[in-house]
Amino acid sequence: MSRHYLRASTGEDRTSLYDDITNKIITELEAGRVPWVQPWGSAAPQAPLALPKSAATGRQYSGINILILWGAATERAFTAQSWLTFRQALALGGHVRKGERGTTVVYADRFVPVDEKRRASENGEEAQAIAFLKRFTVFNSDQCDGLPPEIATTAPPPPPGLIEPQVEYLIKATGIDFRIGGNRAFYVPTEDYVQVPPPQAYFEPINWHRTALHELAHASGHPSRLNRDSSGSFGTRKYAFEELVAEIASAFGCASLGIVPTVRHADYIGSWLEVLREDNRAIIRAASQASKVADYLLGFLPEPAADKPEDQQAA
Repeated sequence: MSRHYLRASTGEDRTSLYDDITNKIITELEAGRVPWVQPWGSAAPQAPLALPKSAATGRQYSGINILILWGAATERAFTAQSWLTFRQALALGGHVRKGERGTTVVYADRFVPVDEKRRASENGEEAQAIAFLKRFTVFNSDQCDGLPPEIATTAPPPPPGLIEPQVEYLIKATGIDFRIGGNRAFYVPTEDYVQVPPPQAYFEPINWHRTALHELAHASGHPSRLNRDSSGSFGTRKYAFEELVAEIASAFGCASLGIVPTVRHADYIGSWLEVLREDNRAIIRAASQASKVADYLLGFLPEPAADKPEDQQAA
């Protein structure tokens, strides 16, 4: 397994990693493609609708790694959402084919340097941890030979008939005040309620479910839930960032439930680009928060619908 450790002393490398990820997302948005819905926007051979997972452990990836792996699967026409390291492929009795190019994912963690522990001990203070990133390389199961059949074979998507009841169950289980009516969808933070037009108001009924998940994502930020900052007024960077979190969270939730993600607010792309150009960590923070939102909402579903993600959070 290829590993690169990016510590505080290698801040330049860490910045480069943030830039690499952000610039790729910006390029996609500038071309009119939205990375968290693009994988299912064409009729070409593609990976199944699902969150990417570790073929070795079965655990799902989260945060920015979902966007990285979805992007790689789309770009290279992989037909699976299962990923593993070079060594994991060998341990499972298979191998990565010669000449195959891996995909770099990231893992964020914190550590306390020895000098900091000593300083804190001498001064009677709490030691300060330093954030760092690890990069490591994974391969899609399509790039491997000799893997066990249950890994090499893609699981079929859930039957369409199970999708709508799951969303309706989730809405009730969250306990969020969810109102149906009117002609527009919105969340009111001050009064903590969601309102969505009736399903028959949508040209495609499935869009009602996507919209519901988007507004529930906003509601998850209430202080009684995930306590996210929702104070940004329309047109501000803070508002655009919250919309970005809700859009990505809705896509993650849709993929988990077998609903094809789509962009509810395509007109926000310009404001998202401004946020990303201004802060090279914004997309990583947004994807990380979106994973937390999706985990929170899907956690109201009975197992096994709400699988727990792999501990590979982005910074």
